[in-house]
Amino acid sequence: MHSLVLFSVLLVALFARVKNSFPPPCDSEIYCRGPILHQVQTAKLFDDDKYFVDMKLRESPDVVLSAFRNFSNESPNHTVPPAKLKEFLSAYFDDPGTEFESWTPPDWHEKPKFLQGIADEELRKWAGKIHFLWKSLGRKISAGVRDRPELYSQIYTPHPVVVPGGRFRELYYWDSYWVINGLLLSEMTDTARGMIQNFLYLVNRYGFVPNGGRVYYERRSQPPFLTLMVDSYYQATKDREFLRAALPALEKEYQFWMHNRSVSVKLNGSEHLMNRYHVQVDLPRPESYTDDLELAEGLTDVRKQQLWMDLKAGAESGWDFTSRWYTSGYDHANSGLGETSTSQVVPTDLNALLCLNERTLASFHRILGDGDAGALYDQYAARRLQAIESVLWDAERGAWFDFNLMTRSKRFEFYPSNLAPVWAQCYSRPEMAENAVKYLKGSGALQFPNGVPTSLRETGQQWDYPNAWPPLQHMLIHGLSKLPSQDAKQLAFDLAQRWIKTNWLAYLKYEAMFEKYDVNGDGKPGGGGEYEVQLGFGWTNGVVLQLLDQYGETLASGSRGVSSGLLLPLVISVALMLQ
Repeated sequence: MHSLVLFSVLLVALFARVKNSFPPPCDSEIYCRGPILHQVQTAKLFDDDKYFVDMKLRESPDVVLSAFRNFSNESPNHTVPPAKLKEFLSAYFDDPGTEFESWTPPDWHEKPKFLQGIADEELRKWAGKIHFLWKSLGRKISAGVRDRPELYSQIYTPHPVVVPGGRFRELYYWDSYWVINGLLLSEMTDTARGMIQNFLYLVNRYGFVPNGGRVYYERRSQPPFLTLMVDSYYQATKDREFLRAALPALEKEYQFWMHNRSVSVKLNGSEHLMNRYHVQVDLPRPESYTDDLELAEGLTDVRKQQLWMDLKAGAESGWDFTSRWYTSGYDHANSGLGETSTSQVVPTDLNALLCLNERTLASFHRILGDGDAGALYDQYAARRLQAIESVLWDAERGAWFDFNLMTRSKRFEFYPSNLAPVWAQCYSRPEMAENAVKYLKGSGALQFPNGVPTSLRETGQQWDYPNAWPPLQHMLIHGLSKLPSQDAKQLAFDLAQRWIKTNWLAYLKYEAMFEKYDVNGDGKPGGGGEYEVQLGFGWTNGVVLQLLDQYGETLASGSRGVSSGLLLPLVISVALMLQ
């Protein structure tokens, strides 16, 4: 153990000496900053700020900027009236969507084998319809983006993608992990491989994977799931040469997180290198420009800049937005989005994910015959495990909690992420996972009929109560299902049945899959946040297909014996509350 502590200290010193190698900022004076962006967004010509920054230029940026200067010079105070702005946009921009070509995944076929394992006839038919949705979510970037990238906010990638859906009309990072797992179940191996190759391409270009496929995302990432995507593909194909080709980019991404998203935590006489979300861009988000401007009204310039950086860090976390990132943790009546301080939180789930990445990279090296490199990543994982248990584990409560760098204390609110080390299997003693199950049962988060809420605080933010999100449900269920106790396995099945019921009832009502759901309403989509609930929806589809594959022999739609589909989840809820 002494050698491990020494190793940790040396690693902290090494990374402290490495200058942050942040990628260059988006240099577009149209899509990322500048007078056109400011005037168009503040005029509120569109219901969604994202619409403008997804539009295509008809002329080169220099021509468009020059034309706008002429427009603004004709106006008092250089402020172009809304009618003139609309005229300008009509002359120099096309609507979003022209960056894509029509494309249907060629490896899609009607009856993948996993459908045969779903016993309930109604659920089997539904799974077939979800499988069909991959065709509607497929996108291929046009050759024009490759040949004239300056005309687009779209980042070119060489292979087609499956997008989330709705306003999210381009590739997104962590969404794609569940999409790819769904595609692999659907036997769409070529499409899944192409998506992973796109992410590897982006790492080689930027040093990391941007939040999404737009230039205004070029300075922030999302939870780093690429290593796990490659693992999913390798487990499905056993393609060692693909693994060998991918590994350098995976290590490059890992180094990005360790060099640019790490923080040293000194606690109880020890020093631990951990990770956080941290985006050093002090401007409003282009796709949410007016939201960020209005939120920062009345603040000093320094506080505005810090708030905008922390909002971007919140977007990088994938949880945009939640009381989880508030300075106070929603401890008083004045708590709100303006208190977002994401960079001051050491997140449990991010560190659990990186622990799993380290172990997976160690495994990759051993598969490819490099035992020394495998041993090095084993050391990284051991260091991470010690840090997680020293800084985030709470033995009294029996779970892991985010660490606040400002107060130097844990945050004890409930979030599903408090059990992320169970999903990642990043804990040293079996009783820790057993205690985490007890914590979950006593948390109050299991009392809802339609899933586990993202928090127990109702703040109006979409990553808070009453919303439940597919990736968090799957991580929770998958983690519980891997524990040896029958109690944990039964709880995993019960939660899977609730989630399938929620998605199934919503599909019956709306013939759509949504990005999130309300834990209190049978089939009710979620809400809150900066935009209307979106449908499509990539990760929702992937999670449902994985749960139907895992539990297909026993899950029920409710059509057999209980037509409403309500009795089984109600019995489960009562039983759990009585435990």
